[in-house]
Amino acid sequence: MVSREIIEQALEKTMSGGADFAEIYIERTKTNFINMLGVRVEKIGDNELCGIGIRAYKGLRSVYASTCDVSRAGVMKCASQVAGCVNERTDAPLIRLTERIFPDVHAIKIVPSGADKRIKTEILRTAANAAKQYSDVISQVSSTLVDVDHTVWIANSDGLWCSDRQVRTRLAVVSVASRKGENQSGMCGPGARMGLELFDTTDPAAVGIEASRQAVVNLNADYCRAGKMTVAIENGFGGVIFHESCGHSLEATSVANGASQFCNKLGEKIAGDKVTAVDDGTIPNAWGSVNIDDEGHPSQRNVLIENGVLKSYLVDRFNARRMGTVPTGSARRQSYEYEPTSRMTNTYIAAGPDKNEDIIASIDFGLYAKSMGGGSVDPATGAFNFAVNEGYMIRGGKICEAVRGASLVGTGSEILRKIDMVGDDMQFGQGMCGSSSGSVPVCVGQPLIRVSELTVGGR
Repeated sequence: MVSREIIEQALEKTMSGGADFAEIYIERTKTNFINMLGVRVEKIGDNELCGIGIRAYKGLRSVYASTCDVSRAGVMKCASQVAGCVNERTDAPLIRLTERIFPDVHAIKIVPSGADKRIKTEILRTAANAAKQYSDVISQVSSTLVDVDHTVWIANSDGLWCSDRQVRTRLAVVSVASRKGENQSGMCGPGARMGLELFDTTDPAAVGIEASRQAVVNLNADYCRAGKMTVAIENGFGGVIFHESCGHSLEATSVANGASQFCNKLGEKIAGDKVTAVDDGTIPNAWGSVNIDDEGHPSQRNVLIENGVLKSYLVDRFNARRMGTVPTGSARRQSYEYEPTSRMTNTYIAAGPDKNEDIIASIDFGLYAKSMGGGSVDPATGAFNFAVNEGYMIRGGKICEAVRGASLVGTGSEILRKIDMVGDDMQFGQGMCGSSSGSVPVCVGQPLIRVSELTVGGR
């Protein structure tokens, strides 16, 4: 899209302002989607995003600019603006880029951008029909199939020149169950760093059924009572609790600025003995995986917490300067319009020694959070508030009646210390994570866990 010669010249121009490091990020992203309301196609869309971002460092100062003009004149103008902001004139160094090819462990069999739209529509129709037919109280079904073909090129003043092509596909179904003017919804949205071969192993009908099952359960549920109690949080998307309440506090974005509950705690015991937490961007075909991060560092498996002890943070290049450490392959951004910073990829609590049935049987009275929803968190304090999409009361070691309107309230440091049982069946859920560098695809995961005491919001 932009020649290596132009990139070399732009890096030299950027460095001419007195910077000690310069980087150029080039992006081309094609996005396609089909949305269906009921079994009728509502919207079909596609767009292409192209642009370039240029960044310069001078000590602990960072300057960033971007442009959608990828002509030579546009690239050089952007480089000149960055150099002018650094504003310490010097002789421009001669920069020669050396291409580096990183291994690609994410095989793509059916590139979705080139697939017939009739195939995609049939996938959606299968999901929608199954969702609608699940129950006569299902009043509305909305389904969307999205595929993204995201290619990036990264070059810097150290001579690095590399690229990565990331193809992702996701199906999302939202069902609404209605009775006597009351509506409750359910949602299921699997995705992967795969093409349409995702549906060789993911049944669209099962996705639709799961969305409707959740909606019907909530329609028939009573409201949850509030109070402090033992809580069991199910595997898969239940991992959003760790991702939000703890994961963001382990990103250098917060740690380097002293705005994290886990600052200066490396080597300290911050969680129960059974808690080992990992961020791993190398998992083949996982939704949040990358071959390289958005600074050109190879993705890696980072053990954040091991047997309750804090082992590492997630660090990008700039915050590595601040912290006197090294990058961990964790720099990410939504697009060329954003400066990258440290972000999670596939973050999970690893499988533990306990059996699911033993975890439930150990709870005399509490809440079983089968499916988690969204929430909010303050990385500085770790204070969080999360909705429970599907919950059940536990009485006498057995899962009993469904409840709705439950929320989990606490702090990241508190919940880590109170995880006292960890199941052996770890699974992932997929989502989008927002932060200062935009929205990026991430996986969250965990086995079933038990939190000995947690505040449950309700009625």
